[in-house]
Amino acid sequence: MGQYDKTLGVLLVGIFVNTYLYGLVTFQFASYYGKKFNDPLWIKASVVALFVIDTFHSASVVYMAWEYCVTNFTNPAILGVALWPYTFTPIGTAMAALITHLFLGLRIYRMMKNKYVSGILLVLALASFATGVACGTKAWIIKDASKLGVLTTLVTCWLALQSIIDIMIASLITFILVKARTGYRQTNTVINRLIRGAIQTGFFAAVFALGDLFSFAISPNTNFYGMFAIPIGRIYTNTLMDTLNMREELKDILAETVELAVSKDTWDNRRSQNANLRFDESQTTNTDSSNDRDLDRKAAHTKSTFSDVVFAQTTRLSNEESNV
Repeated sequence: MGQYDKTLGVLLVGIFVNTYLYGLVTFQFASYYGKKFNDPLWIKASVVALFVIDTFHSASVVYMAWEYCVTNFTNPAILGVALWPYTFTPIGTAMAALITHLFLGLRIYRMMKNKYVSGILLVLALASFATGVACGTKAWIIKDASKLGVLTTLVTCWLALQSIIDIMIASLITFILVKARTGYRQTNTVINRLIRGAIQTGFFAAVFALGDLFSFAISPNTNFYGMFAIPIGRIYTNTLMDTLNMREELKDILAETVELAVSKDTWDNRRSQNANLRFDESQTTNTDSSNDRDLDRKAAHTKSTFSDVVFAQTTRLSNEESNV
């Protein structure tokens, strides 16, 4: 293993992963505004805030890589200094996590109507944000990378809180969605898509947070923890943006479900009635016209009834973020 693999090498890996995730954030951001959702102002403001935070942080860590690798190419001692983009990482991550946790926590409250569960999530989210900001502030004051080990307790509290919240949110959303399953295959497809997204969200965020926690506790004098810490904020942003952007896809699936059910019901009605028709040829035209009108009314009624069942069970969940 090379001399700088555990310091500069792993730090660059974290920056590369972060840059890739920032590309996904940019795509999600463009998709969101391209679809022109009629969301409340506070949701649009949250999206803009996350994009600004991610842009600033991603640009700053690229600048940090330039400082370490180019500007100070002949000055290895610079690796012992925690540059300001490095110390800003906990602050930027805490800000992105707070916005995402509050958004998903409010969504859970709207679905569960449980003030105690929502209160616990709120307290944990605020505590995680406070400890994250404290970590970044103290690291900025210390500056000496070799002395950052004194922050182990504070970093442990911060990342443990983040992991707990991520797992709680994923578990609660999964529980709510499992209870909302219906007897309709297409509707359950939508719900399963939401469940998969909730599990993936909590899993990836928790894995990076725990990776950051254990690497910092085990090897604080290397930059292994930076490899996990730098990209975490982008994971939270992608989580929220994916939650918002997938609404159009889910609505299309639901609309297709309703149309298929209505078409099948209309066809069955026509086939049943035509089998029982025994009229004279002279009456056929008037009878067919009357039957068509009756079937159209039944189709409209079927569509309305089916929509009430499906959309009440699923659209309320997939579109909850628009109603909060």
